Amino acid sequence: MKKIITYNVNGIRAAMSKGLLDWIKVVNPDIVCFQESKAQPDQIPIFEFEEAGYQSFWHSAEKKGYSGVGILTKIKPDKVVTGIGIKKYDDEGRFLRADYGDISVVSVYHPSGSSGELRQSFKMEWLTDFHNYINELKKERPNLILCGDYNICHRPIDIHNPVSNAKSSGFLPEEREWIDGFINDGFIDSFRFFNQEPKQYTWWSYRFNSRAKNLGWRIDYNLVSRSLESRLKRSVILADALHSDHCPVLLEIDF
Repeated sequence: MKKIITYNVNGIRAAMSKGLLDWIKVVNPDIVCFQESKAQPDQIPIFEFEEAGYQSFWHSAEKKGYSGVGILTKIKPDKVVTGIGIKKYDDEGRFLRADYGDISVVSVYHPSGSSGELRQSFKMEWLTDFHNYINELKKERPNLILCGDYNICHRPIDIHNPVSNAKSSGFLPEEREWIDGFINDGFIDSFRFFNQEPKQYTWWSYRFNSRAKNLGWRIDYNLVSRSLESRLKRSVILADALHSDHCPVLLEIDF
């Protein structure tokens, strides 16, 4: 059995300064998928991760201090693929894939649309192109584990105030329709597979003391191909990890 974690760290250097590495050593995951690394290759603490027993792979954004994804792994991957082959997205460092035998693990960071209409329309374009890309990828790599910050709450249960957020980016009808269609196109929301409880969130605004009050959103997912359903063992939100405005989500799966 392997432990896989998705974690939007909101800056890998900031998270490291808050004890991320010690936390990783205690939890001892086999694979960690990071989003929002916000670092150029020469700013990433690769040596510290190596000392802790992890190979690491990164896809940084062209723009400094922005976006970026990474994968830490104790298991040597057969192959690592960076980007989806569309420049406007790949320049933002949003996709990284590691292949292990017949399974592929992806770290993906979906755009946020919260800064305004321009980025919201970019986000919707990305969602369409990402879905098309994954549909093609499935033909070659049918067993996918898509870990990441999707920047979308799927259902009302996934957000603290669905009524007042009905017109907020991340809970717009078209975004929810997209993630619903994407999951129904062959994936399992592994957290909801095991847990139907409300008030289970992965991101809290830094404002209004939101985290202490648990006024959150569940926007980080480990989506798993339906072909792997029998291998799923457990999934939990690790809300006690305090290195970011997000928290990690753990998936345990027979690899």
